[in-house]
Amino acid sequence: MSRGKPKPAPDEPERKCLVTGEVSPKRGLIRFVVGPEDMVFPDVASKLPGRGMYVSAERDALEMAVAKRAFSRGAKRQVSVPDDLVDQVEAQLTKRATDRLAMARKAGAAISGFEKVKDWLEKDRCRILLQASDGSERGKSKLYRPGGRGSFFDILTADELGLSFGRERVIHAALAAGRLAEDFRDDAVRLSGVRKREVGDEDAGKVKKT
Repeated sequence: MSRGKPKPAPDEPERKCLVTGEVSPKRGLIRFVVGPEDMVFPDVASKLPGRGMYVSAERDALEMAVAKRAFSRGAKRQVSVPDDLVDQVEAQLTKRATDRLAMARKAGAAISGFEKVKDWLEKDRCRILLQASDGSERGKSKLYRPGGRGSFFDILTADELGLSFGRERVIHAALAAGRLAEDFRDDAVRLSGVRKREVGDEDAGKVKKT
């Protein structure tokens, strides 16, 4: 299922992708800057100083940016690109997603556990349903998904979800409506395009979300 191009909100800043040339909202792109020794660094939080270069939050686009030396063209000079640049982007996005979940948990806006999540769904309190990518499909199918785009993600593993909730493993989690949920969704959408799926997965490279 294609993620599609995010629609810009009024006055939302847009940038051009180095690879596709398409202009898109910044929240759907990954920012890069050139740092010391002309090395390219990912800046998923868009906070590092320097002129930003942007690439769509899709693994294929990021890999092409590296292969086609798009960063040197964007910087208008020869720059160095680390071999693991795409993996660095994935790691940064994963940390942002788990950190946001932890913040939501501390604020009482996120819960985990099958029964608690089921209760939130029944009471229409669940804005975003999260299920571990490596959880049992049979177990996950017992919970219905809330409607609306960006209301379901299965991009984090049980161990990664567990980090957010102070537990060893978490299969089911939910986020209540609010700013924390919307911020998480923006990062989760980007991560879903960048995250490398297991080899042999029939949906490799794509993440289910509605």
